[in-house]
Amino acid sequence: MSLILNLLLNGVALGMLIFLIAVGLSLIFGLMGVLNFAHGAIFIWGAYIGWTVYGATGSFILALLAGTIGGVVLGWVIERLFIRPFYGNHVAQILLTLGLMIVMSEGLKIIWGPNILGFDKPELLQGVVTILDHAFPIYRFFTIGVGLLVLLGVHLLLTRTKYGLIIRAGVQNPEMVQALGIDVKRAFTMVFAFGAGLAAFGGVMAGPSFGSVFPELGMQNQLAAFIVIVIGGIGNFAGAAIGSLLIGLLQTFMAYYVPDAAVAVNVALMALVLILKPEGIFGARR
Repeated sequence: MSLILNLLLNGVALGMLIFLIAVGLSLIFGLMGVLNFAHGAIFIWGAYIGWTVYGATGSFILALLAGTIGGVVLGWVIERLFIRPFYGNHVAQILLTLGLMIVMSEGLKIIWGPNILGFDKPELLQGVVTILDHAFPIYRFFTIGVGLLVLLGVHLLLTRTKYGLIIRAGVQNPEMVQALGIDVKRAFTMVFAFGAGLAAFGGVMAGPSFGSVFPELGMQNQLAAFIVIVIGGIGNFAGAAIGSLLIGLLQTFMAYYVPDAAVAVNVALMALVLILKPEGIFGARR
């Protein structure tokens, strides 16, 4: 029983970490219809920026802030220079953002080098809590709490604020919103930058959880993020959260009982959902 509880807690923590990575992609992909394959690069750039600031200041809060701001700036630049001319052209978006993913990943190696860099947990979040004779890291409880706060914050932003109303209206009928005197292009830039900032924030959170950062980490986690939003439903944040929990729990249990199938089972679950319910478990039919 204690082993099952420990695996459950680890699975939930991993699921919340995946959600922090996927929520920005869900926002960009679901609301704007942009296939951003550079999302993983923004995630890992945020992690490296956070690692640098954390090493220089010793403050994890400043690291989170710096990484997030770095992601927002990257997102703003990418949307304005590369994405804006290709709204609605998914083939161009895929090719362009895949190229950006490669360029940005190689850029990391130029600045920080190709080697693995250790990312220590903040002092206050080190240590473990003993639950039924099993040690559970405090940082994973922190990850679960932050993931829930991000889910609530994004939901409130989109459903209870003027900016959320403008974003949702601009997606549904951009011509009408433009006719009302609202700059839809500016709103979309803000959405893209916000989603990129969430990706970078997730990167800084992931660093101490994994214990290290390296350039390929972005691509590895981008795959998990795409799987999550396909399973949960494109543009559905509650679906992204539940999909993340499903993947986190499934991967944790499979890694313990059948390690060789831990990665393949995620893709298999996505394939099953696409066959039975192509719009995702909680997605609306389009």
